[in-house]
Amino acid sequence: MTQDLYPPLRLSWMVWGLGAMLYLIGFYQRVAPGVITAELSLDFGLSATALGNLSAFYFYSYVAMQVPTGLLADHWGPRRLLSLGALVAAVGSAVFAVAPDIWWAGAGRLLIGGSVAVAFVGMLKLAGHWFPAGQYALASGMALFFGILGAVFAGVPMRLLVDAFGWRPVMMGTALLTLAVAMAIWWLVRDDPSDRGYRSHARVHEEEGEHQGIAAGLKAVFRYRNTWLLYLIPGGIVGSVLTFAGLWGVPYMTTHYGLEKTGAAAICSALLIAWALGGPLFGWFSDHLGHRKPLYAIGCLVQLLCWVLILMWPALPLWALVTLLMLIGFFAGNMIIGFAFARESVPGRLSGSVSGVVNMGVMMGPMLLQPAVGWMLDRLWQGETTLQGVRVYTLEAYRAGFALMIGWLLLSTLLIFLTRETRCRAYQAASTEPG
Repeated sequence: MTQDLYPPLRLSWMVWGLGAMLYLIGFYQRVAPGVITAELSLDFGLSATALGNLSAFYFYSYVAMQVPTGLLADHWGPRRLLSLGALVAAVGSAVFAVAPDIWWAGAGRLLIGGSVAVAFVGMLKLAGHWFPAGQYALASGMALFFGILGAVFAGVPMRLLVDAFGWRPVMMGTALLTLAVAMAIWWLVRDDPSDRGYRSHARVHEEEGEHQGIAAGLKAVFRYRNTWLLYLIPGGIVGSVLTFAGLWGVPYMTTHYGLEKTGAAAICSALLIAWALGGPLFGWFSDHLGHRKPLYAIGCLVQLLCWVLILMWPALPLWALVTLLMLIGFFAGNMIIGFAFARESVPGRLSGSVSGVVNMGVMMGPMLLQPAVGWMLDRLWQGETTLQGVRVYTLEAYRAGFALMIGWLLLSTLLIFLTRETRCRAYQAASTEPG
């Protein structure tokens, strides 16, 4: 009987992959403003601070949704959560595409961010049910790969489409694609292999906790010290990557390295591709090594060094700049370790909740750093503009803004050393007590 058999991997990857499609779209939306900064600034008359806030509207609702998303994943199951998220994301994309002013554009970004917020946690929940425990970190890394693939589409391909058709038609096309993904998830995805007649990979004690109260689940997950630390750490990693590649990298490189927008967007996409490659490798190597903490720390230290070199030598040869950005992207893949690390730090019944909490910490970085860097740029703006009226910022302004990213990354690195190693083993009460 098939009930005694685990699902074939091709079926597991198909189910998981449909959830990954929503995450791909969410990541595309996450970094799309970085490619159309000039268009948005001109259409809505935005300063750097206002542009940073418009981009960050995505992150405001994304972060706000993370705790309820993790808890709802435990209550509703990923199928309903992912389907509804994709549907709302389609609506938000359409609102953003036709927005007559900054307020409607912000509303569209809010809807997009809050809805695609369900994607990553939903994928992790599916991975816990459809894949063996030993492949969980690999699946987490592949999730990052899918997401960054979406970010790559928001680089040169999007730039070329915007040049050909304009940013509004491109966004409307995104809305239609997202609607199709919503329908596919509802029809094909199932929460557990048992719904298809197969044996589930979910742990029994995880299943037994699925129906706890939301408030109780949130209170419970924060009783564990690692949760707090693993919530704060990834913001410095992801915040620096997405603040640069997702918003300020293109104007920085066009202004101070003399690149065309397409070339600058290609470099940002390459950074994100390196991130996509780093995620699965860090996840696999952490599983293979049997440790979480050392790789997490080494990745942050390498990123710190590279960012400092970029700031200290702002007139680097282009090949050196690209090399350092590739290293930053690859070693930023270490952030994927945090999800498996956190999952092993709490009882299995809290797996969805702790994934939501950690993902909230991930998005706190770009949510705060994108507008903060914009504020610093405006604060040091010397009044220069392009012929089209877009503000131009000095090298010193960018260095001051990017220093904020380095500060958070330094804090993240220090906090890693305060975590308790799990040695890639499921939660054990004797070694990982609350507190």
